[in-house]
Amino acid sequence: MLRRAWKPLAATTVLIGTPSYLYYTFTKQQTFDLAVKVRGADGMPLMVNRTFSLLSQNAVKDRLIENASSDSFSRPDSTVWRYATASVAANDPLEDAHADAIIARDPSDPSAPGDWLFFTVMDGHGGPHTSRLLSKTLISAVVLELSSLIHSTDVPKSGLLEKLKLIFRTSAPKSREDPQNPEKISLAIRNAFTKLDQELINAPLSVLAANLDAESIKKNILPDLSKHPLALQTMLPAVSGSCALMAVFDTTHRHLYVACSGDSRAVAGIWEENEQGQGSWRVEVLSEDQTGRNPSELKRIQSEHPPDEAGSVIRAGRILGGLEPSRAFGDARYKWPREVQDVLNRAFLVGNDQPLRPPPSSFKTPPYVTATPVVTHRNFDFGSVARPSRSPTSRFVVLATDGLWDKLSSEDVVALVGGHLKGLKGVVSKTALLELVPTVSGAPTVEGKEKKRNNSSGSWSFEDENVSSHLIRNAFGGGDNESLRKLMSIPAPIARSYRDDTTVTVIWWEDGQEGNAKTVAFSSDNIKAKL
Repeated sequence: MLRRAWKPLAATTVLIGTPSYLYYTFTKQQTFDLAVKVRGADGMPLMVNRTFSLLSQNAVKDRLIENASSDSFSRPDSTVWRYATASVAANDPLEDAHADAIIARDPSDPSAPGDWLFFTVMDGHGGPHTSRLLSKTLISAVVLELSSLIHSTDVPKSGLLEKLKLIFRTSAPKSREDPQNPEKISLAIRNAFTKLDQELINAPLSVLAANLDAESIKKNILPDLSKHPLALQTMLPAVSGSCALMAVFDTTHRHLYVACSGDSRAVAGIWEENEQGQGSWRVEVLSEDQTGRNPSELKRIQSEHPPDEAGSVIRAGRILGGLEPSRAFGDARYKWPREVQDVLNRAFLVGNDQPLRPPPSSFKTPPYVTATPVVTHRNFDFGSVARPSRSPTSRFVVLATDGLWDKLSSEDVVALVGGHLKGLKGVVSKTALLELVPTVSGAPTVEGKEKKRNNSSGSWSFEDENVSSHLIRNAFGGGDNESLRKLMSIPAPIARSYRDDTTVTVIWWEDGQEGNAKTVAFSSDNIKAKL
């Protein structure tokens, strides 16, 4: 009897137990261990193991597209412009930012029809304050400078964002010389960056000056302005910092300008075919990573300071051994004299319990950092050309903060975008992509950091609709889902030790393309390069 009863009981146990086991297996929160650096009781660093929850593949995808967007627009010349942007944070809050603006030329403009297209990415550090401010002001500052160059009438200093399309109205030129020649446009962009940083750095001084009376000056009394409504509003963007990278397309004159302050990077992919009809993507790097490891930046900075500082202005590739980018907005600790730092710190920050860190010990002859960019210009030919199979696109430009370039090379990025435009789907080995989407080198990359990448093994993933999200996915793991999930699961601020905030904008266009052209870099050294 017991034997006969056992069989249905056992069957019932299997039927009930198996689904329960599967449910437990697939719903239990997966975790992983990670060695994390912390400070012990004695203040010394030590490594300890921490356990973190592992994000699901769907949760990873949600984070990749959380800050993703895309848009397109067509023009009367049949050119269709498309652009996509995505950001993934390692810091909390995200310290990167981005902005874009499209300004149609006024119909009365002799250069019309055509557009000015502006795309920027900002890589903040020491907080999000500078990058966020730049996302609201940098394009406007460049537009103002260009407008004042092109037109004789003064541009209003307020309400710019609402009147961008009106700024480029036609008016009498200031001189017979064409104000829109590439060298003058490049200089205007440079000046806009420089002037905006000067305003940003000087804003706290203006607030202080407006609140000093004659009696305070006479008695050398410094007021406590920590509760002033502009105290933190002006100080925080000045003392935090941000790199900035901007692409300006002048579609009327078929010009592209790239302005770089810092170690973000712009790269172009250009489709070319030989006489046999075999094609490849040419990788053209449109900017140089500006850090102390860039030989031209090292030479420039050393030339701006006394000879006895030649060995200390750059240490371990960093400004005074601290800041990595050699050009940036804000970063007033590397620009204000010591006395100014002390006064502004006491007036604005001490009372807010946010004291300014003292400058580095080797700080002697500021400023050590500049926001003045290197601006490169390229002439484009929008005529008809051969295009890769199944794709109407033959040109694209990628702007990205250094979080992307820490993980991917310029060649990787061009191949990944080329594969995305080709319509590749699924997981593709890295060696297979080299055959499916061949690339050739054009202008080389000037790396701003020491990087060790394993480009020979592993695989890429082609599953994201947004091409910028696609690049970030492949920077953080690609076809290796487990590595991707782990890297994306590390929370802030620990994540910053393994990856950086990453922002990517990709711009491409159809039924138009640029031909071979010469690139000229307009900087203080008038660097020339072939593109």
